[in-house]
Amino acid sequence: MNSVNVLKRVAGVLVAGLAWCAMADAPVISDVVVRQRWPWSRLVDIDYVLTGDPTDRMDVLVTAKDGSVDLVLPPGALSGNLFGVASGPRRIIFDPTQTVYTNNQMLTQFSVTLTPTVPAVYMVVDLTKAAGQEGLVEYIYPGDGRLVTEGRYTNVWFDVTNDVYKTDKMVFRRIPAGTFIMGSPSDEVPRDPDPREKQHTVTLTKDYWMGVFEVTKSQRAKIIGGVADKTPYNTVYFTELRGHHTNEMGVSVYNWPTNGHAVAPDSFIGKIREQTGGVMFDLPTDAQWEHACRAGTTGKWNSGRSDLTTNDIAEISEFCWYRNTGGSSVKEVGRLVPNAWGLYDMHGNVWEWCLDWYDVNYHNYSPEVDPLGPMSAVPASPNLRCKRGGAYSSTDGKWIRSAYRSNMPLNSTGADHGLRLCVPIE
Repeated sequence: MNSVNVLKRVAGVLVAGLAWCAMADAPVISDVVVRQRWPWSRLVDIDYVLTGDPTDRMDVLVTAKDGSVDLVLPPGALSGNLFGVASGPRRIIFDPTQTVYTNNQMLTQFSVTLTPTVPAVYMVVDLTKAAGQEGLVEYIYPGDGRLVTEGRYTNVWFDVTNDVYKTDKMVFRRIPAGTFIMGSPSDEVPRDPDPREKQHTVTLTKDYWMGVFEVTKSQRAKIIGGVADKTPYNTVYFTELRGHHTNEMGVSVYNWPTNGHAVAPDSFIGKIREQTGGVMFDLPTDAQWEHACRAGTTGKWNSGRSDLTTNDIAEISEFCWYRNTGGSSVKEVGRLVPNAWGLYDMHGNVWEWCLDWYDVNYHNYSPEVDPLGPMSAVPASPNLRCKRGGAYSSTDGKWIRSAYRSNMPLNSTGADHGLRLCVPIE
């Protein structure tokens, strides 16, 4: 954001904490104190205490006013203890430089209201709105009439297949933290004999948002232009998505995991972050992808039908596009059956880039908790990044299974390569 279009200072801070009092043991926010770090910093600390059941995790909604005027707080303006918050003293950080207010504007009657709420299930990002516009991000909570609970589905939004969510908006499902068995048993058929799928326990300690669909060309067009339709944004390079600028030593300065979630401003992910006011889009890690794909299943398919073989074409075609189910080219996203968490096309359609460097033996040294992939490219397989899910072009059913790990040089691609965005919840 241009430096002239930022707030210079917050003055006359007022504060309000809103208690949620439906039950005696309901979560309550109290002791809210707002302090700006002026003059040495423009950041504003919003300290509060959340009390309630110590086993519960709550989200905190933040609304702000200047007197009676509502203030729009873009996602990038707030950080800290906002999502999945446990009881105790907590802090939210407000960065006024991420808002649309000018250097000449003083918020002399600034106030905030904090409201504890059950965690949202879906996040909807409107790509037709600019950073700072009201309605840029919408959250959908349990109990919303759009959500369905039946059979293996809990709070799944089936009407998300409406065209607007494949073109003008992006929808993300909240994926719960948890422990799962990554990989496949040695007797799973079909399966490669190499160790790429060796089973090991993985624990992800934080929830995250996962795209309900693969990113479409229409969504891409809203950010960087190009042909617009409801098929996946394909033929895309890893370096195009995150950037691969190098320093004077020839080392990339946008290198996961060394540089964390830093991306080049002119990359696709850099541009969508800017347009949406700092929503921290990125690719998922390899472990995040498999956890989201499985949605609690342990077999070869996320449909829960682990008895299906690659000869069961009719059944597999209900949830997967690949060569044997008529996959001769990319297909419109969201036309098949989703997994239990409401994610579509995790099997087939296009390969989906992941953040991790690829190492066939990573399971031998991967941490059990929150693995990020190898710290650098593996000499035996330089420049390879992970990709997941198989594609319309996959001629072998083993490539479309939940556990199958594959790779591609970060500066290569194909018409069968696309992406699904993820947003970490810190």
